Amino acid sequence: MMIRPSHPEDADRIIAIWRDAVDATHDFLTREDRLALDDLVCGFLPEAPLLLAVDADDRPLGFMLIDGGHMEALFIDPAHRGTGVGAALLRHGLSLHPQMTTDVNEQNAQAVGFYEHMGFTRTGRSALDGQGRPYPLIHLARG
Repeated sequence: MMIRPSHPEDADRIIAIWRDAVDATHDFLTREDRLALDDLVCGFLPEAPLLLAVDADDRPLGFMLIDGGHMEALFIDPAHRGTGVGAALLRHGLSLHPQMTTDVNEQNAQAVGFYEHMGFTRTGRSALDGQGRPYPLIHLARG
């Protein structure tokens, strides 16, 4: 596995990873909110400066978005969850931003546990997500 920046030709695969990962881990979303998020993500994600974990054939397995030391997104193809892809991306991101912060949905207990296992600590909680929806966020920091 290698980590590289995303390219425009990765767009379809990135969207597929996001959709599959959200469907596998965000069962708490209402159908309406899931569709609204899909529209939002499809509008910006393909153009975002992502870091991709790719296999030997350069096929993306997961991606990360970091903005100013804050990790905005980390999504892994469900077929590759538990294989070290997320940890590899996170370690790479931490090598660039040792004081990284992130937010994670409180209802996504596996993600909360993953970040805590990787050395993040809770710094706060918000009752609403970034779009003002009733999906509480746990604020985490490393370093």
